[in-house]
Amino acid sequence: MGRVVDRALELVEESFVTASGPGGQNVNKVATAVQLRVDVFQLGVTPAVFQRLKTLAGSRMTSKGEIVIDARRFRTQEANRADARERLTELIEAALVEPKKRARTTVNRPGKVKRLASKKARTAVKATRGKVDW
Repeated sequence: MGRVVDRALELVEESFVTASGPGGQNVNKVATAVQLRVDVFQLGVTPAVFQRLKTLAGSRMTSKGEIVIDARRFRTQEANRADARERLTELIEAALVEPKKRARTTVNRPGKVKRLASKKARTAVKATRGKVDW
């Protein structure tokens, strides 16, 4: 699991842009927002992990297979860089976890009888609700 995350952090391309939000006049002058780009195809993940990553990333994945993460929550480049890298790590780790298959369950006979009895009772209640004939 850690190998893929480490590889992703090696392949990260960072660019800094001016951010909106907190910082006053400073946001107009200093490029504090971070934009991370990682090419998923270079990570060497299995097709199943790729599909989960694509689903989890949603609109953050481009048609070229790059994950783009924007971080502009904090006032400093360092804090935004750490935030973006952490979010990328969480995204990849979530995609690496294989979901458990749902085990089919069956209802036993008393359960079926009970369910059908409650349906009949409900039907009887609704049947008595007809129009009133004076």
